[in-house]
Amino acid sequence: MSLQGKTIVITGTSSGIGAEVAKLARFQGAKVIGVDRNDPSLTLDGFVKADLSSPAAIDAAVAQLPAQFDALCNVAGVPGTASGELVANVNYLGLRHLTEQALGRISRGGSIVNVSSILGYEWPKRLDLHKELATTKGFETGAQWLKEHPVAHETCYQYFKEALIVWSTVQSQKWFLEKGVRMNCVAPGPVFTPILGDFVQMLGQERVQADAKRMLRPGFADEIAPVIAWLCSDAARWVSGANIPVDGGIASTYL
Repeated sequence: MSLQGKTIVITGTSSGIGAEVAKLARFQGAKVIGVDRNDPSLTLDGFVKADLSSPAAIDAAVAQLPAQFDALCNVAGVPGTASGELVANVNYLGLRHLTEQALGRISRGGSIVNVSSILGYEWPKRLDLHKELATTKGFETGAQWLKEHPVAHETCYQYFKEALIVWSTVQSQKWFLEKGVRMNCVAPGPVFTPILGDFVQMLGQERVQADAKRMLRPGFADEIAPVIAWLCSDAARWVSGANIPVDGGIASTYL
């Protein structure tokens, strides 16, 4: 795998999986532009500070990105311990808005990679709702739809990861055919990142202990990053519309 000569925009580069993707991409020869609300803690080729919960802030951030780049990695996210509105805005509506606004800058043959989650595995149970939300046009219209179809706070993180998987899947082929840009998801299981404790709090000890029996251990951010980087490379040029579990086999235990 090589990313030599590519320019990649990565959100969430200040910590966790986003930081590891940035390190690996630069090691593989890419120029990396980071986007985050927090200042970077590693060397990047460019950085845009932005609040990814606000469409106006996202538009301002996109205006600062290169006129053309090769991949967009949507890694930034907030845990379910945040307010339901913030989870919706960052993990789904803002991600979608950023991707749609940046699409015209992504080179033909380029790639979009969205970080979903193993917690989105139950998307088929709510497929009709997720497809209806996916058809809404724009951030504000999506936000209005959510007001009319409220999501319980205790399950909002899972819900919007499900919605992200569905939107990414149903939108991917249209963009691949029309723009030559691939879009895929990577679905991590539990990962040792700064927000792992938030997930323990969100899910509760009973669920966490049950899940612990289904896996060898939580993953490390540098075990997720290579799959994201690979999807940005030309080696994955015929992969589009996939949701790839990188979870130590947890997904297989749901069958």
